[in-house]
Amino acid sequence: MTDEAEVQQIAQQAMELTRASLRPGQTLADVRASCEARLLDLGADAFWYWGIGAFVFAGTGTIASVSGRDYRTPDHVLREDELVTLDLSPQRGDVWGDFARTLVIEGGVPLEDPAATSNEEWRSGILAERQLHAELREVAVPDMTFEELARRMNERVVALDYENLDFLGNLGHSIAWASGDRVYIEPGNRARLDSVGSFTFEPHIRRPGGSYGYKHEDIYRFVDGRLSPL
Repeated sequence: MTDEAEVQQIAQQAMELTRASLRPGQTLADVRASCEARLLDLGADAFWYWGIGAFVFAGTGTIASVSGRDYRTPDHVLREDELVTLDLSPQRGDVWGDFARTLVIEGGVPLEDPAATSNEEWRSGILAERQLHAELREVAVPDMTFEELARRMNERVVALDYENLDFLGNLGHSIAWASGDRVYIEPGNRARLDSVGSFTFEPHIRRPGGSYGYKHEDIYRFVDGRLSPL
């Protein structure tokens, strides 16, 4: 039986293969098509979010936050120096993966570690995402509510001098059997974190008024009372 960790591994492997293949001159449609083909080759049999396996944005388009229902691959050609966000939604059977990263092309080369970029603005955004995930693992406990987690982590976003770009204002969601069954890390959701088997954390942030957005998404579950990424 397939479990979430297996499907998440498909997403992680497809992300790395796609990162390594990024080149100036590629269109975002090319990037999406090649990434979705990799997801299927690695074992996905569907894409759970509106039938889209790879949401791709680049440059100033990285601040866009849209529903899958409205998403159209942007008409954009990758440049020598580029910020790219890639959000993957593979499915195998009834099991989902959900994985996003911000990637960097510098001098025509895709960086293995995007935080190694010489662009200070981009590096700061990427490191802020990593800090938010580290703080999530410190503050989240099984009996905390989704509402409380949303409050705590949105406060941390602001304290780092960023803003939440999500079009619904949330920071993640439970992993469910159907998209409509998800519950969100958002104000008003008083369910406990341990009321679901696993959930995503995916802050989409930018500097207030800034031109670039950053995203970093993992699936988490509690193991012996501690939050652990898949």
